[in-house]
Amino acid sequence: MTPPGPAGRKSPQTNTREPIIQESEASEPEATRRDADVAESSRANRGWWDRNADDYQIEHGTFLGDDRFVWGPEGLDEVEAELLGPPEALKGRDVLEIGAGAAQCSRWLTAQGARPVALDISHRQLQHALRIGGSFPLVCADAGALPFADGSFDLACSAYGALPFVADPRQVLREVCRVLRPGGRLVFSVTHPILWAFPDEPGPEGLSVSGSYFDRTPYVEQDDEGRAVYVEHHRTLGDRVRDLVASGFRLVDLVEPEWPVWNTSEWGGWSPLRGNLIPGTAIFVCERSETGAPPAAG
Repeated sequence: MTPPGPAGRKSPQTNTREPIIQESEASEPEATRRDADVAESSRANRGWWDRNADDYQIEHGTFLGDDRFVWGPEGLDEVEAELLGPPEALKGRDVLEIGAGAAQCSRWLTAQGARPVALDISHRQLQHALRIGGSFPLVCADAGALPFADGSFDLACSAYGALPFVADPRQVLREVCRVLRPGGRLVFSVTHPILWAFPDEPGPEGLSVSGSYFDRTPYVEQDDEGRAVYVEHHRTLGDRVRDLVASGFRLVDLVEPEWPVWNTSEWGGWSPLRGNLIPGTAIFVCERSETGAPPAAG
């Protein structure tokens, strides 16, 4: 659903997200916390990314590069992290990038000799992937209904894509498990769950707890008629682990990147000030079990 790097979550009390770009003048969306189901979340986020893709790439394109693999706003690069494995081991591997945006990660994977497929829910984001170029397939689809046959990929990756924005993460994870070959690896990054207890502000005001870490009510921005135009869902660390296990994965590693000295930039609520005190990104390194996901309940 998103390119590498986070969209950012704003507190309903502050609502300091950049205005949504629209062709006609419209009022600012209202920020609130309320339920949002699978269909509403998917519809809202597809529209949000289609409207905001241009500004996103202008604002963050330099940081992301055209062919880098960056796991989050800290700037952790797959070149150094090797969470998918050593670069030389990627050659000839089939890789699914979920929430690819402009497909920067897929370009890097191609350079390592891998065979990536870049998938995103936003047509406009994939137009940016076309603009930059690449020899790999681009697929516009929802991560909860992957249009691939069982066992199509050796690896799957997602840098802040899809999982923060879906109402049913197990649906997505089961789909990823299905299209991975036995023993296949999934690595994905999301906003670190602890940040949901703090205001989404980069300065000192973002260092005081303002809500319950255990409040899983989705963050929703809605228009004047109450229709969601952006939705983000919170899962605790424990929730994420249970989701993975229930979907046929085992957790190999959980990486919480520290903020590096060289990175002096701010990205929404991510900043050197906060990054030196609390984690901003969680990266889950997982492997598909030999048997895959257990049968869905019910």
